[in-house]
Amino acid sequence: MAKKPKIELSGEPEGGAALSPLVGLASEILLGALGARLREAAANPAKTVKHVTAFNQDVMKIMTGKSDLAPSGKDKRFADPAWSFNPFYRAGVQYYLAVQKSTQAWIDDLEFDELERNRARFVSAMIMDALSPTNTLAGNPSAIKRAIDSGGLSLMKGLKNAYNDIVHNDAIVSQVDKRPFTVGENLAISPGQVIWRTEMMELIQYAPTTDKVHGVPLLTVPPQINKAYINDLTPTKSVVQLQLAAGLQPFLISWRNPQAEHGHWGLEDYVDAVIEAIGVVCAITGSDKVNLAGACSGGITLATILSKMAAMEDHRANSATLMVCVLQPEATDSEVGALVSKNGIELARQRSAKKGILDGASLSRAFAWLRPNDLVWNYVINNYLHGEDPPAFDILYWNNDSTNLPAKLHSDYLDFYETQPFANAGKVELAGHTVDLKKVDMDLFILAGVTDHITPWKACYRSTQLFGSKNIEFVLSQSGHIQAILNPPGNPKAKFYRSDKKPPADVDKWLGQAEEVAGSWWPFWAEWLKQRAGPLKDAPKALGNKQYPPIEAAPGSYAHG
Repeated sequence: MAKKPKIELSGEPEGGAALSPLVGLASEILLGALGARLREAAANPAKTVKHVTAFNQDVMKIMTGKSDLAPSGKDKRFADPAWSFNPFYRAGVQYYLAVQKSTQAWIDDLEFDELERNRARFVSAMIMDALSPTNTLAGNPSAIKRAIDSGGLSLMKGLKNAYNDIVHNDAIVSQVDKRPFTVGENLAISPGQVIWRTEMMELIQYAPTTDKVHGVPLLTVPPQINKAYINDLTPTKSVVQLQLAAGLQPFLISWRNPQAEHGHWGLEDYVDAVIEAIGVVCAITGSDKVNLAGACSGGITLATILSKMAAMEDHRANSATLMVCVLQPEATDSEVGALVSKNGIELARQRSAKKGILDGASLSRAFAWLRPNDLVWNYVINNYLHGEDPPAFDILYWNNDSTNLPAKLHSDYLDFYETQPFANAGKVELAGHTVDLKKVDMDLFILAGVTDHITPWKACYRSTQLFGSKNIEFVLSQSGHIQAILNPPGNPKAKFYRSDKKPPADVDKWLGQAEEVAGSWWPFWAEWLKQRAGPLKDAPKALGNKQYPPIEAAPGSYAHG
């Protein structure tokens, strides 16, 4: 039975900004934020003295054994008993916490506006995370114990891991053991065929698993970042299998990993390619309508497609699903978003224009530094100090299978910060038309994740107010960015929140009327899609047709490139 929500914000932090990884964490921006903090401190010496005095008092308590500073029980960095019982380590962590405490109090006390304060908080947090004693061998008791117990072999293995990352992983600390996984063998194995291929994309049709299928097909537009097989990761984590079991007809676009020679591909090219793919899907299924779905940057592409189709009076889009997607980014969404500036955007644009692409390694670094403790230092400790291999985890394997972005597409996405095309209906030219989501009136399903650090859920919620649709279903999953999408039934802790009422403009008002529902949101979405997928008919006996015959078995060639 549904009940009023108690949204838990534990686990992954809610911070992050939808497009900030595309801007990157340029040194100029970080130094600028640090400089602003120092200037403000110099202008208010009395406040600085106050917090230095408070810090010195904490140090005196630590030195005399009277300090009650202790790490949070949820902070895994200090889980080893040595941090509580060894006097040297206990004093070390208390000193670290005293610095952290005084720094945060100092920033909160300075006369910043909210944007400057968020920038200062983010930069300070990055510095404090880097200075954690657990990131060093001498300051990490569990690493020292492993070194002693293994006779130094853990340190040798750690050096080997570091060398391999420098030579074979673009100097990025490895987050996953890739050896157990092979795309097409134990990942992305649902039967299907590539039935159309262009220089930019492959279009995959999946083989039905039911005798009857709904007449209106479903086309998924994946992000241009990472590979499309996240939709068919494993048999138990497959969105495609969910769709097949519901009697839907799933089609999936698989983007080519662009190289420097494809740097001229822009958002308009991607939008037009999908509109052309819609025609192929209609020709194969015999339907004059298509349901559409897109996630993250694929959702931005999809929203642009819907706007352009509305402008063209093309009515083939029957319904749309937008997952973990922010269409109206704002600097106040998070501390990371506060780092985005006009100068930073231009610097990012120049970097990718020079190369022809925004390379996947740079994207991986940017995403990792949004959550450095979880995505950088955690693996530094595990791989280098403990000498352990990173985990063999299918989602992490996919997450590290990054792709490049063409420079033009990267530039187009950066324009969203300044032009806000979706928020300024009828005022911005984009992808060959004037953007106006108020003309988009089909049923919408919008998904967000409570602990999403890439697309904060309240920023995703703003999309409910941008469209002209009368029927909008907003679902909030108790998960992070990727897990919000890959949310198969069976997890006893899974839950989501929704309301029977039309989403109001005030997100807090929606929160007050939303109800908590136990379990995965997948079955609910599948039923929502079925209601908009038309009557049942006999499942096709073969994939493709004479005009679009099968070319290659799924997941296709572009999944490997």
